[in-house]
Amino acid sequence: MASFYDYSVMDPKGNEVAMKDFEGKVVLVVNTATGCGFTPHYKDLEDMYEKYHDQGLEILDIPCNQFAGQTPGTDEEIHEFCTLKYHTQFPQMKKVDINGENAIPLYGFLKSQKGFEGFGKGAKAMMMGAMLSKIDKDYKNNPEIKWNFTKFVVDRSGNVVARFEPTADMADVAKCVASLI
Repeated sequence: MASFYDYSVMDPKGNEVAMKDFEGKVVLVVNTATGCGFTPHYKDLEDMYEKYHDQGLEILDIPCNQFAGQTPGTDEEIHEFCTLKYHTQFPQMKKVDINGENAIPLYGFLKSQKGFEGFGKGAKAMMMGAMLSKIDKDYKNNPEIKWNFTKFVVDRSGNVVARFEPTADMADVAKCVASLI
């Protein structure tokens, strides 16, 4: 049976980044976008990184342009946007697909470990549900990533312990991370 540590992703320069390099650390994997209503999550992610990185948190920023074309730039343009606007310090990977036939294998694994459990409650959750029901009538019943800024939390042993949809309160994400530090 495969584990989180069996996978790798590519950095913007085409170098392989092995998940086994993160053994013993808490890892937050997030698919990001630079032109999305959830893009301000970068601020909360950077705050978490600054607070917990020295205690073992790693954040893997994996840009993806599969959701309404909200990440149109090159890897360099994406990096420049994030560092200038949000002062991000965590590693950013190469822009990739996370759903469909060209999805990177890491995302196949993450989705197999934690499927979609809903958007929660509130206006953003209702908006996402209404929008997705037009795109995929069966969206509630498949594990595919639904939108930008879906977050997976991996514990120090490589177990995928949580999946947070973009509508989740970032304070809940931070609380989950803190519980594993």
